[in-house]
Amino acid sequence: MKNRMTKVSLIAALLLFGQSSYSQTAEVVTASELQQRITNGSEDIQIVNFWATWCGPCIKELPFLERITTEGRPNVKVLLVSLDLDLDPDRDKVYKFIARKNIQSEVLLLDEPDPNSWINKIEPEWSGALPATVIINQKTGKRKFIGHALREGELERYLDEIQ
Repeated sequence: MKNRMTKVSLIAALLLFGQSSYSQTAEVVTASELQQRITNGSEDIQIVNFWATWCGPCIKELPFLERITTEGRPNVKVLLVSLDLDLDPDRDKVYKFIARKNIQSEVLLLDEPDPNSWINKIEPEWSGALPATVIINQKTGKRKFIGHALREGELERYLDEIQ
C-alpha cells in the first residue's frame, strides 16, 4: 500500500510540476533593460528581432533567425524580443510556444505598456509594426533595420553588409 501511495504521489508531482516547467523560458525585461542588453552585448554582431506569437509573418521568419543560432556563427548573437505581454499578460503562452518550436535563441519578454515611449529609442525608423529586426555591429557601430518579414537568404546578406 505504501509503495502504491509513493507512486501516486510521484505521478501527481510530475503532472503538477510538468505543466509549468519548460526547457527554456524567457526573462521579462523593461525597455531600458533591453537597451542595456543591446548596448553592452559581448558579441561583435547582435540580431535583435521583435516578434509575437500571434504574428504570422514573425513565425514564418523564425527559422531563418534560429539557423543563425544553431549554426553557431562566430560572434553573432540572436536575441528574440517577444511583444506578447503588450496584449496578454500570460507568460505561459510564450513559454509553451518556445518549447513547441524548440527555440534555441535567447528570448526576452518585453514588459512595457506604452510602445510609443520606447520604439524610437530602439530604432527611429521603426513604425512599431511586426516583425522588425535590428542588426548591430558592436565593433563598427553599423546598424541595419529591417521593417518587414525576413525572406530566405536575406538575413545572411544583411550580416555580410554589416561586417
